[in-house]
Amino acid sequence: MTTTVDATFAQLTTLGVGGPAGRLLETTTEADLIDAVRTADAEGTPVLVLGGGSNLLVSDAGFDGLVVRDARRDITTPDHSACAGVTLTAVAGAVWDEVVAHAASHRLKGVEALSGIPGSVGATPVQNVGAYGQEVSQTIATVRVWDRSRSRVRTLPLADLGFGYRTSLLKRSMRALPDEADPGAPWYPTPRYVVLDVTFQLRVADLSEPLVYPELARELGIAVGERAPLPDVRAAVLALRGRKGMVLDAADPDTRSAGSFFTNPVLTTEEAATLPDEAPRFPAGDGLVKTSAAWLIDRSGFAKGFGLPGPAALSTKHTLALTNRGGATAGDLLTLARTVRDGVAQRFGITLEPEPVLVGTAL
Repeated sequence: MTTTVDATFAQLTTLGVGGPAGRLLETTTEADLIDAVRTADAEGTPVLVLGGGSNLLVSDAGFDGLVVRDARRDITTPDHSACAGVTLTAVAGAVWDEVVAHAASHRLKGVEALSGIPGSVGATPVQNVGAYGQEVSQTIATVRVWDRSRSRVRTLPLADLGFGYRTSLLKRSMRALPDEADPGAPWYPTPRYVVLDVTFQLRVADLSEPLVYPELARELGIAVGERAPLPDVRAAVLALRGRKGMVLDAADPDTRSAGSFFTNPVLTTEEAATLPDEAPRFPAGDGLVKTSAAWLIDRSGFAKGFGLPGPAALSTKHTLALTNRGGATAGDLLTLARTVRDGVAQRFGITLEPEPVLVGTAL
């Protein structure tokens, strides 16, 4: 079944900004989802596939094309009463936190530290969503997609997904259209692959893997390297994210955001050596070093709440979140993002990269 809806991106995204959504279709079957995308491609109509709208910043001009939202919510787990491991398959439209809650309550470990992250399942492999020492790439077995280039359904195994820090083959397949040679043309991402469902390989257990994130271990009152019951880990993560304004709450303007707006920079050892001694440093593989975008922002003079009393400001709980305090436009959020990005570049020589998908605009 397919339903046509009139809406703006201010209504469809957690940031609460953005212009008209063009023609919005909500599909309730895989066949209808594929048919909508295939038909639009044949007609040459721009397509934007929308999940939970939690990682999206759309310009005030909106998107003049077809917006497809997957309304399916199915989560499938076979009986695992006598198994050590089990697959969990969720359709792209399923709410991600409901998948995490399902896993934790059914003694399936591997995603419990990803509790409270807003959005849909389909977005998780695109961004390689991660938090508190876990990433979805650690448990994803396969991703079924509609390949727009080949016009067929494909199953992509873990080995082909090319996961990295907040990236994947799915993300890197996005092209910028129209032609980037026209700087005045509105930009929109057009992915080669439309996610249909994701299968996770999880292990049956009462306790988590050894915790690697010190903040989470402290919240649970245990040492790094120790384990905790899955429901306890989920509750601790929700508490931590809640105190940072990273769990959606209609009454809290700090949660009217796209989560972390900038990714943590990954630097060469030479670049990392130019940072102050007290700057956070984490091994990132292949001789690379990851540092904290929030730390850089704060040390560049942008404290929590920077921008208040304006309509767009940094969260009063976490400097990495840009928030709509009420009545902000996409332009307001972009101005704030550019101010922060340029300030960090001037102070540390590091250019922060946005984490949300930008549609019709760019930093």
